[in-house]
Amino acid sequence: MVATASLDIRELVTGSGPFGPTEVRGMLEALASDPAAHRGLRDAVRELEAQAERSPAASVRLGVCQRLLGRARDAAKTLAAADGGALALFHHGLAAASEGLHDKACELFDAARKAGYEEADCVAAAARCLRTAGRLDDARKRLDVLTADAAAASADVQAERAAILAEAAGPQEDVVAALQRALTIDAGHPAALFQMAMLHDRHGNDDDAIACYERAVNRYPASVGSLINLGLLYEDRNDFTKAQRCYRRILEVFPDHPRARMFLKDSSASSDLKQDEQDLRNHDRLDQILALPVSDFELSVRSRNCLQKMGIQTLGDLARTSEEEILASKNFGETSLVEIKDMLASKGLSLGQIAAPAAAAEVPEPAISEPSEDEQEIYGAPITELNLSVRARKCTTKLGIATIGDLVRRTAEDLLECKNFGVTSLNEVREKLTEKGLKLRGD
Repeated sequence: MVATASLDIRELVTGSGPFGPTEVRGMLEALASDPAAHRGLRDAVRELEAQAERSPAASVRLGVCQRLLGRARDAAKTLAAADGGALALFHHGLAAASEGLHDKACELFDAARKAGYEEADCVAAAARCLRTAGRLDDARKRLDVLTADAAAASADVQAERAAILAEAAGPQEDVVAALQRALTIDAGHPAALFQMAMLHDRHGNDDDAIACYERAVNRYPASVGSLINLGLLYEDRNDFTKAQRCYRRILEVFPDHPRARMFLKDSSASSDLKQDEQDLRNHDRLDQILALPVSDFELSVRSRNCLQKMGIQTLGDLARTSEEEILASKNFGETSLVEIKDMLASKGLSLGQIAAPAAAAEVPEPAISEPSEDEQEIYGAPITELNLSVRARKCTTKLGIATIGDLVRRTAEDLLECKNFGVTSLNEVREKLTEKGLKLRGD
């Protein structure tokens, strides 16, 4: 095994030393444990890409690294011009699978196995392609070609057996047993942990689901599905900072990933809303402090009499009074002023801190008009007619919104109060309503 603590990825990739499955595994471990290793990987890729002419061996190194950086299309093109060895064929298959070219990927995995790549890895990868394409029977047959010993020793094979069972609605205990076998072989196996997390999530075991997803994303490259689901679970706990970190990890590799971009925007909006709620709570606490009567505090007789003459009864009255106004009061000197300042400071206040509130202008209530017959028909239509996204639809269900009429009677603030309903979802609802000539209340 390559020692990851001192691994120079740039030297490994651009040098002339050995570069096979063992070296790739060492590189993945370094990338998972050391963020600085990514810079070495990117530098190595740029250096190889800048070469006017590359040897087939150099094309293998470049293609493998391009795939690790999420550039599947570039990797496939590079590896097609490589040395045709087992490593190149296997990673070319992985790149083709990422592009949805499942039949081609299976052919490449078969070729890699014949060229000497680890049989169980090739068979599991081909089965995964077939399962992804919806060909569960073919996927199962692929796994069946392995001997019992070979299958039992491969975490990839056991995880793939579990996935096929789950998609075929097999017994859950068999799915769990296969996943446990995979995790016994490799405790950090990303695919097995992802599936186990999904099972926990479906049964409401959020703590266990989060623990599994967190272990799964410790591998490089982290699964997009694991990062998305982990981010949503963090959001459910109002831990928006961790959620946004998950979405940003996806966007670092796939800058245009639509779901990650949408979820990051929603999470940021929800985080702002949470901050607004905290600000409101702080405002309520301040109001309570401002309402405290000055008689609750120990003051000298002179200070108490002066405040009484000025009509100051609460800390709020004092906070709205300037130092000059206090000193203008008869018999109110520097000693009393210091006493008053100390009293206010004990509650985090100061003289003149709050300006006198201006009188609020009365805003007349808008006249409510009766909807027309056409509007009544639209209002009675089910919310499903708007064809909202899954996230927006779930939030409207949580809010008890069953019809379009229920929706237009809600304000934007009402919708944003629902967990996981952010600005992106709000804009989506507004667009769908606009198509029908409707608006949310208050828009």
